[in-house]
Amino acid sequence: MSMFGSTEFKVGALVLIVGGLIGLMSMQVSDDPSFLGKSKRAWFLLDNAAGLIKNSGVKTAGIPIGVIKDIRLQDGKARIEISVGSETPITTSAVVEIKSIGILGDKHVELNPGSITDPPLPEGGQILNVRDKGSLDNVLTQVSDIAGSLKQVAEVVRESLADEGTQKHVLGRIVKNIEKITEDVKDITGENKEQIGEIVDQVNDITRTLDELINDESDEGLKKTWKKTMVRLDNTMKNIDEVTTKINKGEGTIGKLINDETTVEELNTAISGISGLFDSAGKIQTGFDFHGDYLTSVGQTKSTIGIQIQPGLDRYYYLGIINDPAGLVEREETKVSSDGTVISNTQTEKRFLSKTKFTLLFAKNFYDFTIKAGLIENSGGFGMDYHLFNRKLRFSVEAFNLEKTNLRVSARYDLFYGLYVMAGQQDILDKESTRSSYLGAGLFLTNDDLKLLLTKSPF
Repeated sequence: MSMFGSTEFKVGALVLIVGGLIGLMSMQVSDDPSFLGKSKRAWFLLDNAAGLIKNSGVKTAGIPIGVIKDIRLQDGKARIEISVGSETPITTSAVVEIKSIGILGDKHVELNPGSITDPPLPEGGQILNVRDKGSLDNVLTQVSDIAGSLKQVAEVVRESLADEGTQKHVLGRIVKNIEKITEDVKDITGENKEQIGEIVDQVNDITRTLDELINDESDEGLKKTWKKTMVRLDNTMKNIDEVTTKINKGEGTIGKLINDETTVEELNTAISGISGLFDSAGKIQTGFDFHGDYLTSVGQTKSTIGIQIQPGLDRYYYLGIINDPAGLVEREETKVSSDGTVISNTQTEKRFLSKTKFTLLFAKNFYDFTIKAGLIENSGGFGMDYHLFNRKLRFSVEAFNLEKTNLRVSARYDLFYGLYVMAGQQDILDKESTRSSYLGAGLFLTNDDLKLLLTKSPF
């Protein structure tokens, strides 16, 4: 008998074949990529590796791609070494998450290979991004923290509702204030029960009156009166509609006024004329002048009130009323002679005090010069002004009463808000025996100043 035909050879061959099949099947169902083909290794650190076991699976998107090759201690932490298939690209941005398989504490490693644009992780390199979400201890810790917070809230509520703790917390003070408010409301309603009852009765009467008024079915009731009013309103609207229709068609005086182009043009022309008249009047500048001058010759004050009307920048009219304490002086001279020889020379002087005088002038502006003429203190005359420093300083020369030639010079300086000071000398030639130096001050207000004063006035 040959060796291949013996029973022992057949049994041994069968054992070898079955063992090979078992080994092949084991390699087919194993998650370890090193059994078949090439693999790559990596590792990461965990604070707690409880629930992870050696040779347990490593998954990506729930698909097994490798296994845990080793778990050991390194620097007080758990070092987890994994092996994955070479077809799985692992980059430097790879993320490892520890997820729980069930409620019994079993875990597995979930690997996110990272962005394909990042550099590949070296063979045996460390994965730095690690997230441990599957730890039951973490969940229990969070639940414990929440329970502690709820316990604190319950303690605050308990202390707030207790008499001795109402002022300790905001909630307690709120509860205490609400309690005081309810007590106050209780006291108010208890002490004013009769008044509250009267108010309720009055409200009831008002509602009953309104109900009777609304539901009154008589001819003078609200329902029928309302219907009549609506009928009248409807008729009124119809009349208005008829009137507007006639106006749109150009019927009647108003219709022609609106639709006739000739009438409209004439009306617009008239309105434009009136508007232009008012615009011109609105552009007229009016000024009010008040000033007093102390005359050194008589020791009294000469007062002037005037109004200046300026229709344009180049001209103005001035009307003034003057109270002159120097008055008017008249002299009479009497000579007595005998044989041609003067024996005596008698001179009589008459002085009329506090004489009221009037001034009416027309003035024309030429750059910094102003020429004026008209009536000056009851006599014909003329004058000239010269302005300096942006028209704040003015020198004036005036001549009037040309029979005796009263010549007057003055200087005026504008301060602010219409206030000014002035000084000068009148009757320089002393033809009227009223020569005097004077010093004064005044106020010149325009119509704009008066509008401002009136709008700001409290009366």
